[in-house]
Amino acid sequence: MLGKILKKLDTIVTDIEEWTLFIIVMAALLSLFANVVLRYGFNYTLAWSEELVRIVIIYSTFVGASVAVKQRAMIRIDAIVQIFPKLKSGLTFYTNLLMLVFAWMMLYYGYKMTSLQFVTHQKTIIMQIPLVIIYAIMPVMGFMVFIRTIQVMIQDFRAK
Repeated sequence: MLGKILKKLDTIVTDIEEWTLFIIVMAALLSLFANVVLRYGFNYTLAWSEELVRIVIIYSTFVGASVAVKQRAMIRIDAIVQIFPKLKSGLTFYTNLLMLVFAWMMLYYGYKMTSLQFVTHQKTIIMQIPLVIIYAIMPVMGFMVFIRTIQVMIQDFRAK
């Protein structure tokens, strides 16, 4: 019963992550394409296009971190594992613990930075988007990376 609920939750979160990445990257590509056409075809530049691309890079980096944890695609140095293959499970557990610490730090400090932006009411220069919206991705993805890391640790435990 619990396994079915967790599997359904995983499917929903995966769909949200993938669609979020697809939509924001497509928005950036379309705005950049329009900017290039306008710049070289009509000698006119969209100022907001470059700001949108910066925001998309920020969002896609954080959402992509959660996806990378789920797909076990995080960058790792595995020289020790190749030299001592018997240490693989212990080192994998250790790296997962470090990822949990990182996720907690992203959640904690991301929340502090987001709350600071909420208090100061700062906005982006051109598009006038409140910075609290941009900074809010940090605690949300800290939570998602934490959940995904726990999920990977459970899968590793079940595989033994």
